[in-house]
Amino acid sequence: MKYQNNPFKKGTIQFRNLLLILMLGIYIIPLTAQNSNYISNKEPLVSTPFIALPLGAIQSKGWLETQLKLQKEGLTGNSEIIYSELGSNSAWLGGNAPDSNWERPPYYVKGLIGLAYTLNDNELKSKAQKWIDWTLNSQQKNGSFGPETNNDWWPRMPMLTALADYYEATNDVRVILFLTHYFHYQYEALDKQPLVEWAKTRAADNVDVIIWLYNRTGDAFLLDLVDKIKSQAYDFTDIFTNNTFISGFTNNFLPKHSVNVAQAYKYAPVFYQKSNDAKDKDAFLKGVKNLKPYHTQITGMESGTEMLSGNASIQGVELCATVERMFSNEIATRILGEASIGDELEKIAFNQLPGTLSDDIHQHQYYSVPNQVQSKKGGNQFAQDYDSGILPGPYSGFACCRFNLHMGWPKYVQYSWMATSDNGLVATAFAPSVVHAKVANGENITINEETNYPFEEQIRFTISTKNEVIFPLKLRIPAWCSKPIIKVNGVVQKKVIAGTYYSISRKWKNGDSVTLNLPMEIKISNWVHNSVGVERGPLVYSLQMDENWKQINKHIFDGKDFSEFEVFPKNAWNYGLLLDTKNPNKSFKVVKSAMPENPFEQDKTPIHLKIGAKKIPSWGLDANGIHASEPPLSPLLSNEPEEEITLVPFGAERIRLTYFPVIGKPKARITDAFKDDFKTNEANNWVNFGGSWQQQNGKYYAHSSGIKGIKSIVTSTEFSDLTFDATISILDDNAQAGILFRISNSSDGADIYQGYYVGLNTSGQIILGKSDNNWTEIKSENAVIKKATAYHLRVVAKGSKIKVYVDDMNSAKLEAVDTAFQTGLIGLRGYGGETIIFENVSVKQL
Repeated sequence: MKYQNNPFKKGTIQFRNLLLILMLGIYIIPLTAQNSNYISNKEPLVSTPFIALPLGAIQSKGWLETQLKLQKEGLTGNSEIIYSELGSNSAWLGGNAPDSNWERPPYYVKGLIGLAYTLNDNELKSKAQKWIDWTLNSQQKNGSFGPETNNDWWPRMPMLTALADYYEATNDVRVILFLTHYFHYQYEALDKQPLVEWAKTRAADNVDVIIWLYNRTGDAFLLDLVDKIKSQAYDFTDIFTNNTFISGFTNNFLPKHSVNVAQAYKYAPVFYQKSNDAKDKDAFLKGVKNLKPYHTQITGMESGTEMLSGNASIQGVELCATVERMFSNEIATRILGEASIGDELEKIAFNQLPGTLSDDIHQHQYYSVPNQVQSKKGGNQFAQDYDSGILPGPYSGFACCRFNLHMGWPKYVQYSWMATSDNGLVATAFAPSVVHAKVANGENITINEETNYPFEEQIRFTISTKNEVIFPLKLRIPAWCSKPIIKVNGVVQKKVIAGTYYSISRKWKNGDSVTLNLPMEIKISNWVHNSVGVERGPLVYSLQMDENWKQINKHIFDGKDFSEFEVFPKNAWNYGLLLDTKNPNKSFKVVKSAMPENPFEQDKTPIHLKIGAKKIPSWGLDANGIHASEPPLSPLLSNEPEEEITLVPFGAERIRLTYFPVIGKPKARITDAFKDDFKTNEANNWVNFGGSWQQQNGKYYAHSSGIKGIKSIVTSTEFSDLTFDATISILDDNAQAGILFRISNSSDGADIYQGYYVGLNTSGQIILGKSDNNWTEIKSENAVIKKATAYHLRVVAKGSKIKVYVDDMNSAKLEAVDTAFQTGLIGLRGYGGETIIFENVSVKQL
């Protein structure tokens, strides 16, 4: 179907009719089963269980309102004087400021709109209005809009979301006409200018607004546009379902870029509305399951520096990815109605988001790390590295997060309540708030949600209504809570089940109350080297650090301090826990104090945990002198005296220790034989240093993400004389990969280990060398090593003699004698290139 002429151009009959419909609020579109008070999905779209309320229908209260106000007084409210891209010369205001014609202003405006109308703040609304007016007035005759110096589809996508939010808050009819004209243009232009790169990975953001517009106008061409965009986008339904982030895109970084992954979480749910395909419906949760063993950290976020980078204690999470994942979960909750998605949203919002912002929201960190024991300027050994990447400041890392962070808290508020398809309301994510909404047949009600959650266990809801009214009130019951209790006007309700939505359908009258009690128990999760993380309810806990902030770059704007800092610990951090792993609640004391205005100020946070611990003197900083080395393998012994340490919420600290070793009797290491055929898609026993690693269907994929030297080590092994076999395929020219043996003291960095390495190089060599944190070649031989070809590599090491075999196990290709290392761990290594595939790893002690 072609749309050579846009029927909605100004002056046409169609334009005047659409304008009249919008002004009168008439929507003559066939309806599926849906809410009669709010615009829902129209046929033929799938009916969704929940429907978004208009922006501004929910106001924050308590500690959550404090965060929004801190944003206004901090980075959001002052961004236009801090960042030149947002000044009066911005390309999105008609100017030509450098780097201002792409995503940066639209990111900011999307967050600004949410903050302005959630706070109902006239000053912020005025700031937002100039961006909205310029954008609407920038539309060209063909329907395109925005800076003429950049025609990329991607930066227009966040501005589309901002415009839809703005319309929800203001009913400014210009938005509907504008979007209709633009989407006609997009339908035609996509044939000659298809989606590429960022737009191809983030297409669901575009489609989310197309469906939003369809539900308001019923224009059939919009659904054809959905199909066209889907045909050009990366198929994230397949990627999430079949876990092909790495295996399916060996030399393409876009599908494994952490921000793209965070945004792609919404892909399948958004397109499911049109496809009604079970694969689209199920892909979100399958993606969660597939990513969890390899890349998900304790806060619920996938690591990414900037590509998916494993669940090591010193791999970071990008702030852009955090707020984008929150937004994806919010949209997915509306479409799918799965309670677990709200659990994930809360965990990210209450831990990862505040943990990346200073407590006054005057600074942000581009990356935040679970075991971030200091924030020091310098190289982090990340794939995308910035010497300011973990520093709190206004310019931390690359110039994207500083513009995108602003939507995090406002959108959490915006989607914390939704309407239901049966004319009720649902609390999808908890925090102090008040919602004004229509229920039943248009009855106006208000629900006041009073709580200090997640810093307390009880949430209290009070209904205000002029008339008695029957409607369902649904509450999300978190899966982590084993004994939830709901009371309606003091009467305990039955069959309240964790991990579901509980529905209370009754006649409500003014003053009715509902209390939701969510008892929180301490739970232990397992991480790198058998270290443990500590969780209580949706909060993650970290060692309380006495922070020493050292200003390194002074930035004062309008009399406010937005300087950049390094942060160092004043206290020791290298502790192991004295933990009863079978009953962790016995090991901790929960200490509660008065609720402060801002619970993310470390010295005022209202929940502390106390536990016995011992220092581990051998555990120190990594080789780069910035991060802690990985926690030593647990359990382990310590002869240090017992101390009592304090843990505080993850989000209340800018430096932290989150993955703790456990003090106890060490387990015996594997010394006789080791084998891994990588048959399962679950977590394995390998510890990774750099790059992205993932096993799938008998293959162990290693993607370097541009890092020169990456390693994967089995730290529970101890071999001396051995036969080590592995099948290796190198997918790049001038790249090498191989096996490590008699290894110790591994860390991030190409040659940061002690032990031997035997590698195959597609430039035509077999290499034997060693490293004592510096590489020394022992011997090499020329050989034909082709890329994308599987080679059987065998190393036989007995005493000082080392023999290397390739394919032919009867004739050694290389022999050498060396006495530097006698025993140690086994592992795999890549150097140069992008992707390696390892198979059939086996080691036998001789």
